[in-house]
Formats: sequence, structure tokens, C-alpha cells
Amino acid sequence: MSTQPDHAIPGPDNNSPAPGRSRHGHRQATRPGLWERKKARTRAAIREHAFRLFREHGYDATTVEQIAAAAEVSPSTFFRYFPSKEDVVLQDDMELRWIDALRAQPPGMPPIEALRASLQDAFASLTPADLAKLRDTTEFALSVPAVRARMLDEFARTIGVMAAAIAERAGRSPDDFEVRTIAGAALGVAMSSWFTAQGDMGRFMTEYARALELLLTGLPLQLNGDPAPTMAARP
Repeated sequence: MSTQPDHAIPGPDNNSPAPGRSRHGHRQATRPGLWERKKARTRAAIREHAFRLFREHGYDATTVEQIAAAAEVSPSTFFRYFPSKEDVVLQDDMELRWIDALRAQPPGMPPIEALRASLQDAFASLTPADLAKLRDTTEFALSVPAVRARMLDEFARTIGVMAAAIAERAGRSPDDFEVRTIAGAALGVAMSSWFTAQGDMGRFMTEYARALELLLTGLPLQLNGDPAPTMAARP
């Protein structure tokens, strides 16, 4: 699951935020201009060539210099878009799609319900090419120790971004304990479901829905010999 830090990419004023984001990590509401579209294309090209080279030569054998040359940018430009080689794997638009879909849910919908519905909407917007890249991300995250280690930082940052979106809906502070707890729990079960599914989108959505249902019902756990807890059916 994609998560990425907010690193500014120089534009005409040398202070432009990363493509598709405000300086606070949210997708910009206005339609991107020519400069923003150019940056987005450059970023996409770097990722596309990086994944191609990783598949052809292996992650460890591929250098930043090789990725930059293939994308026809300088190494310094690479680092303006991605602070490390690990980040070129982990950074994608899935988080942005999820946050956008979350903001589009009905205002009165409870947080966990809204998270479930918004993730379904976000996945529905993905193309086959997008899904293939997500599978590549999963494969490298599971198989490359450096990428797996970097995911901890990304996960912590994404909790903050998700907490801000939940707080916005609830009219509370992003630092509110309950808000951050909901964000952490929802993202935790999303990560668990994602790695269990190993790229199977149908299985992921099924397992994530079940995991959120457990959160909604207070995490009941059946002990050996006890009757199974009942969970109310939800649409």
C-alpha cells in the first residue's frame, strides 16, 4: 500500500510541493497546470523505468544512476522526486486515491464504514496497469529487506495523513487520541490483509472487509470450545 513522504520538488518558485500534493500531504483541489502535469509525467517515468530495471537486473543490482539515465533525468532530479531507491518502490498514488474517496463519502457515515467504502472506491478506480504496479510493489516489499525496513517510516507517515482526513470528517484534531487510534487500526488491518493476499485484489478486499468488521464489533476472538461470536451483517 502506497505511502510516501511530502518532499518538495522545485518548480518555478523553488518551493513547489510534490506532484499532486499540497504541502500538508493532501491532493490539490485545483486542476493541475502545465508544470504540475510535467512533474507528474517525470515522476511516473522514473517509477516505470525503475520497476523495469528491477525486473530485468534485480533490485540490488540496479543503481539510482541507471534509473535516472533510463528516465532521461539527472540523479539529482531523481532525488528531488524520491529521497531513496526504496521510496521509488513504495511511493504511488494509492494513498491519494483513498484519501480523495474518503472525503467523498457521506458526512454522517461512521469512520470505519467510510474507510471501507472509500477503499473499495479507490480500488475500483485503478486500471489493470495500476494493479500490476501495486503487485510489483508488494513483491519487492516482501522480498527486499531494505524496502521492507523503509515501510515502517512510510506507515507512520500515512497514519498521520489518514488521521488528518478522519479528523476533518469528525470535526476533531488530527492529534486526537481516538482519531489516531482509528487511523492506525484501519491501516494496520489494511497492511495485514494486503500482505496476506499477496497481490490478489479480490482476496484483499474480502479480508479487509472482514478485518474492519472485527474492528466494528470490538475485536471478538473465539476461544477453543466457545461459541463463535456473531457479527451483524452489513451491506
